Amino acid sequence: MEGVVAGSTVTAIQRAGVVGAGGGGFPSHIKAAASADVVLANGAECEPLLRADTELMTFDPALVVRGLELVRDSVGAKRAVVTLKEKNTRAMAAIGGALREAPGIELLPLANVYPAGDEFLLVFEATGRVVPEGGIPLDVGVVVNNVTTLAQVADAVEGHPVNEKMVTVQGEIREPGTFVTPIGTPIEELIGSAGGALVHEHAVIVGGPMMGHLMKPGGEPTTKTVAGVIVLPLDHPLVSSMNARESQVLRLARAACCQCMACTELCPRALLGHELAPHRTIRAIQYGEFPEDHIHITSAYLCCECGMCELFACPLGIQPRRILADLKAELMRRGVPNPHVRTDLSPDDVREYRQIPTARLTRRLGLERYDVDAPLHEEPLRPLRVTLLMGQHVGVPATPTVKAGQEVLRGDVVGEASEESVSARVHASIGGVVESVTAEAVVITAAS
Repeated sequence: MEGVVAGSTVTAIQRAGVVGAGGGGFPSHIKAAASADVVLANGAECEPLLRADTELMTFDPALVVRGLELVRDSVGAKRAVVTLKEKNTRAMAAIGGALREAPGIELLPLANVYPAGDEFLLVFEATGRVVPEGGIPLDVGVVVNNVTTLAQVADAVEGHPVNEKMVTVQGEIREPGTFVTPIGTPIEELIGSAGGALVHEHAVIVGGPMMGHLMKPGGEPTTKTVAGVIVLPLDHPLVSSMNARESQVLRLARAACCQCMACTELCPRALLGHELAPHRTIRAIQYGEFPEDHIHITSAYLCCECGMCELFACPLGIQPRRILADLKAELMRRGVPNPHVRTDLSPDDVREYRQIPTARLTRRLGLERYDVDAPLHEEPLRPLRVTLLMGQHVGVPATPTVKAGQEVLRGDVVGEASEESVSARVHASIGGVVESVTAEAVVITAAS
């Protein structure tokens, strides 16, 4: 009977198009079909200024807990834990109340540090296990899901596909807030719902300030993985850093790095025992060509791209994270396999003393004035047009299943997942008429 229930849950998740909502975008039915002895609900929301996960746990904790129960039963886990920051007292109280109706699920308070939400760190904090190099939590018997993902799992089992998302809007705007928005809503329209930008010349960070990206010229739609939108003046240091050209990044790294080791000493993965030393990677790129088998070049595969090295640790404005990300992409393009696969890892004895308080990070980023409440607006936004990307998840993009001029209802499948590869369905987030269809996106205009 348990196997039947588990299979039904996996099928429901797959049909609903649930993916990792915390930014990873990994199709959730694959995790739910695995076998593990521990399941963690990731409610850390560790990036500065973001509030969506915290608002969800505060206002609908039972939905999160129900999703956790479903995944726990699906993977056959004996232990389930909700993790969130102790400083979020309202969410802690709400989740604690919901857990009184769910015996056997634990609540693990986390310190207000960055990057508390990194799944490798969560696994270590909750279980004492270290995920191996090049591995995933499942390698040590753990499944990690973002709390928004778990809420979507609970909805999926009730027959509701993923077609809306909570998104926090912060920064140089009139009314910071967290909004329930149909997936595919133009980000500029979301900013307008928050009262609009306070400065005419502004940039928009999609995601968090540490791991997000600058919005593309012409705008972008929201996706299943977007949890935050941050509006900043064009001359903000964070915007300047993100705008730096690759040639500038490399020139500064080669000319200015003094090998102080601060980037390595604060690297979360290095502190867990992974063979990652950003300062040595910077030294290794002093020459125009790099050897593909150099240990500090291939170690780019171990970087989680949290940004700690470049946005907090480095006193000279060097960008090791960006260099490591570019190296990783180049190694993959060349077909160079990841040689870093050690499993016997020992965390550094000083690890707990090198965790960075989020408030201190926020000040370093120049975002302290924007660190304000972003209350939830429960009434969903009603955009006139949505753009549904077919590739808003890890793996192969979905294939459009509709044609221009076709009428669709909210929840209809507009993009079918690949059956041969990792993929996820895409559903209509509003009812209306399909305006255009390409391999990359389906555009829907709301019914009048």
